[in-house]
Amino acid sequence: MTVGSQSLIVRLLRHPSGLVGLLLIALAVGMALGAGFFFPAGPWTMAGPPRLWPGQNAAFLLGTDSLGRDLAAGLFHGSRVSLAVGASAAVVSILIGTVVGSLSGYYGGWLDDVLMRLTDAMQTIPSFLSAIAIVGIVGPSLPTIIFAIAIVSWPMIARLVRAEFLRLRTYDFVQSCRIIGMSDMRIIFTQILPNCLAPIIVASSVLVATAIIVEASLSFLGLGDPNAMSWGTILGNGRAALRTAWYMTAIPATALVLTVLALNLVGDALNDVLNPRLKERS
Repeated sequence: MTVGSQSLIVRLLRHPSGLVGLLLIALAVGMALGAGFFFPAGPWTMAGPPRLWPGQNAAFLLGTDSLGRDLAAGLFHGSRVSLAVGASAAVVSILIGTVVGSLSGYYGGWLDDVLMRLTDAMQTIPSFLSAIAIVGIVGPSLPTIIFAIAIVSWPMIARLVRAEFLRLRTYDFVQSCRIIGMSDMRIIFTQILPNCLAPIIVASSVLVATAIIVEASLSFLGLGDPNAMSWGTILGNGRAALRTAWYMTAIPATALVLTVLALNLVGDALNDVLNPRLKERS
């Protein structure tokens, strides 16, 4: 771990929103890492009587669902799927958006027009409906869901990176790199892009949160991977008993809300920590 990353973590921990967000994210990650240890039988095992309320049986602290599956096991194992899909989709969308935004902002001209018209076309289509269409056509699976979420999420990153490149490409250090004969790709990836990392890092927290929500929504509608238990899957299974056993939807919904809230809190804290103007004032 570098000194810069250590300083960033320390500043995040000193920020109230950052501290709360990191603690909640650490809890979710801990659940994902400890799922196999605490619940080795997995989330699909019918372990007890159906519809046990939380606290009714000491062996099932969070109760059981309509088929007798342990909700705690589903919650822990579901965190693996939800976090993995959110992080993977965010990484793919950031890669696509960064490449498109970098080329568009650096070269400009006809390439900028073509790439931005493509970005505009992607943004005119409702993202969630696009994700539903892709998953419905290709078939529900985790790779398909990750691909669908990434495809509908990259335009935001592309516009963000393009705006930063349009601003930075006129700076003296970029002109100096051109004068000494540095290649365009080297200027883009070693000189300009590192100076765009702050807004990309802030936006990544929003992308992960959005991806988790989209995956949960798809699973709730029955378009999730049938072989993977996510928080959205638990929500979808519990909606039939919403009036008589509302805890089956309340528990995964709470986990979903707290995780998304944590990511947004960390994003706000990162915006404060990485904002140069705030650094100058502090």
